[in-house]
Amino acid sequence: MMAIRVQAEHDYEVLIDVSWLEKLQELCAERIRVAVIHSTNMSSELVNLKINHPNVIFFPVPDGEDAKTMATLSSLWDQLAETGFTRSDLIIGIGGGTITDLAGFAAATWLRGVDWVAVPTTVAAMVDAAIGGKTGINSVFGKNLIGAFHSPRTVIIDTSWLQSLSSRDFSAGLAEVIKCGFIVDEQILELLEGKSLSEVQNNRDLVVELIYRAAKVKADVVGRDFKESFDREVLNYGHTLGHAIEIHSKYQLKHGEAVSIGLVFAAQLANIKGLLEKNVVDRHMTILKSMNLPISYPKDAWSDLFPLLALDKKSRGHLLRFVAISDIGKTLRIEDATQSELALAYERISS
Repeated sequence: MMAIRVQAEHDYEVLIDVSWLEKLQELCAERIRVAVIHSTNMSSELVNLKINHPNVIFFPVPDGEDAKTMATLSSLWDQLAETGFTRSDLIIGIGGGTITDLAGFAAATWLRGVDWVAVPTTVAAMVDAAIGGKTGINSVFGKNLIGAFHSPRTVIIDTSWLQSLSSRDFSAGLAEVIKCGFIVDEQILELLEGKSLSEVQNNRDLVVELIYRAAKVKADVVGRDFKESFDREVLNYGHTLGHAIEIHSKYQLKHGEAVSIGLVFAAQLANIKGLLEKNVVDRHMTILKSMNLPISYPKDAWSDLFPLLALDKKSRGHLLRFVAISDIGKTLRIEDATQSELALAYERISS
């Protein structure tokens, strides 16, 4: 087992390569009531927990982004009220990033904040969504526009969950890992270079190391800037266009797939501004393609995507702001991109 300490409004540990069920048994035994929020297709995995802990209440919710709605959250609040949930009880989110986002926000808003634990089951959730205390739901106007900062008490990462992931889901999660390589830890990129997706997915030791390194990047950044005043924005590298693409695709593209395209867009924009060498842009495309991630989007979508960029949380007034890099591990912000420069960057990634 490996542990990473996160310093936020309270310190907590990210436990990596640990049995999720054994750890939850310990945590549940300490509480009178436990609410487990999970996707509807996970009931069979939770049977043992139910048998050993009769005080556990299960709240199945829809899969994917359909979980992160006001209707789902309202239903959760009602069920917490009906079961007499108190501040000494515990909420657990088991699933991908949408589930941990929802569980964390339910915990943040119930009785002005109760404890919660994240059990991420996807690569993206393990290295990103479950760490850092960003919780929330979506609005019809954009992703994660309604939310709160509310850190978990523990994050339990059991890589055995990844055995059931499809190649597409695993690939999508690697986009967040690759992002961490470009903004902080170049060794992540070196571990991936020259390998195929299947070679990575079937190498357990490599997967554990990649998850540890990416989670460490996230933990270190969060420790410096819990509420995203400036430093934490670097974790949004590739996300400005990525979130717009998610909305435009009606979430037919997975989060990591949209972020992958957004990474190339951000690299191209930095190159156009004279901030980033072409060989680093090419390195983005090579690594992402080798992990079966998309790096382009339809050319005729730009007119729809451009207005969506203004919904990004980094925007200030009418100012669009982009996280960029000038080299591996050297981040900056682009705040003066013209519409023609943005259009040119998009043209370079359009298909």
